[in-house]
Amino acid sequence: MTNSLTFPILKLLADGKFHSGEAIAQHFNVSRATVWNALQYAESLGVEIFSVRGRGYKLPHAVTLLDKQAISSNMRQEDTWLNVEVFDTLPSTNSYLMQNMSSKTHGTCVIANLQTNGRGRRGREWQASLGASLTFSLLWRFQCGAAALSGLSLAVGVALIRALHDVGASAAQIKWPNDILVNQKKLAGILIELQGDMEGPSTAVIGVGINLQLPEQIVHKIDQPVTDLAHASTVSVNPNVLMAKLLAHLAEVLAIFEKSGLDALREEWTDHHAYHHQPVRMLMPDGSEVAGIVQAISDNGTLIVETANGLQKFMSGEISLRSTR
Repeated sequence: MTNSLTFPILKLLADGKFHSGEAIAQHFNVSRATVWNALQYAESLGVEIFSVRGRGYKLPHAVTLLDKQAISSNMRQEDTWLNVEVFDTLPSTNSYLMQNMSSKTHGTCVIANLQTNGRGRRGREWQASLGASLTFSLLWRFQCGAAALSGLSLAVGVALIRALHDVGASAAQIKWPNDILVNQKKLAGILIELQGDMEGPSTAVIGVGINLQLPEQIVHKIDQPVTDLAHASTVSVNPNVLMAKLLAHLAEVLAIFEKSGLDALREEWTDHHAYHHQPVRMLMPDGSEVAGIVQAISDNGTLIVETANGLQKFMSGEISLRSTR
């Protein structure tokens, strides 16, 4: 069940001000009951709407919605070959690209203003509400096999750091293998899905979620410390400008990664790793823990940790890294 009026009305309410049901109905030339139904559907998607008798409807605060034209106008000339698709709502941008991979061109970026069933690493649900986060997936075709892409999430982390530093989040750091932190709190996450041969050409769907402005009720649902750009950046961030910067840095970093592998990005990654030379606990899939001090990353993205048993290498897979501080 969808409602074709829901997002046009939400775009009207994006200014964060009250709009009367009568004014909205007149604007779209529909009945007030139709407006009510459209906003009921919005609430079923998790969008919070204030309704006050005599004043009308409003969102909790003004939001800047993602818009293809606004993103394109902020993109560099050399990035305009990328195919940007903006959806009002999708269950998951990653799932959408995985299901439509054969019909999508290399460099297709799918963005959702509201992702209703997003996924994080290890099967976690990515919490989202309107204007709360920037969620997108980028389809990238590699001539190398999937075996050569084991460090891809680390390369993507470098691109995110560059873009986030560009928009004033200078304290953003990388957490191996695929999170971005600010002061030990999660700001963004990366989820990569691969399709193709281990040796032949392969396709990556690179999913990214960045917290923009998280409502309190979403913060309480998340099982780890989190932050958002509203708190992490020194300036107000327009998500359309941020999206253009992300695409620029991703295109650059992915080209370097395909040509030279993670080795060409290793020093930059290490400079921004939150736990470089720090004591950590590695949580294993069987529930056991390995303690040690982070030493480096290898050229395929494994984390090298000095433990009681000497140097050990950890593959990202199902392993989680925790600080001991």
